[in-house]
Amino acid sequence: MNKPAQLNRVRFLASMIMVVAILSKPVSIFADEHDELVRLFSGSWQINDDLSDNTDDAVEKAIKAAGGKVKSFFLRKRPEDFYRGGPAEQELYDRISYDDVLDISIDEPEYRFIYADDYVRVFHSDGRRRRTTANSYYAEGGEDFSFANWRGDELIVEARPRDGGFTLETYTLIDQGKRLRVEMKIEPDSFGATIELTRVYDKLGD
Repeated sequence: MNKPAQLNRVRFLASMIMVVAILSKPVSIFADEHDELVRLFSGSWQINDDLSDNTDDAVEKAIKAAGGKVKSFFLRKRPEDFYRGGPAEQELYDRISYDDVLDISIDEPEYRFIYADDYVRVFHSDGRRRRTTANSYYAEGGEDFSFANWRGDELIVEARPRDGGFTLETYTLIDQGKRLRVEMKIEPDSFGATIELTRVYDKLGD
């Protein structure tokens, strides 16, 4: 057997040993690791503006990509949160991309995300659909739906807001669990382009 073939055989055997080791890992160890992950995700988080994308900049980029025009402010500064606000059925977009606070409570399979003004999202990781609610939603009868699943150590949240749009949010712990990074793809209905941005939160109370 020539040396390249020998090397490939060694690499193959090493890979198989690694696969067997992973598959034979006790389920309880996986459960313990997941419980710790859930513990680290849970708690109160505050936006870190220095490490986060500017939401208005991301919205403007999407508007231009869709062929639209953005307002020019010439010598004066663009107001903060300029693109925030709109129809009630689009409130979810504003909450996830503008609110500075996020409180996460997990009692699997239920996940509860609370934003500013006690805006609450409740969803599940077992396939159930659950309404996202705010006080005004009860009166108006509208419904948003969110879903969650784990991909390794990432929490993937998918939402279907009432306007018929779509969001995809990927939550990842960084800096030994002291920070939470959220990568977002936001597609409001009839917007014409995807808003992409990353927000980073600092954990409070640790």
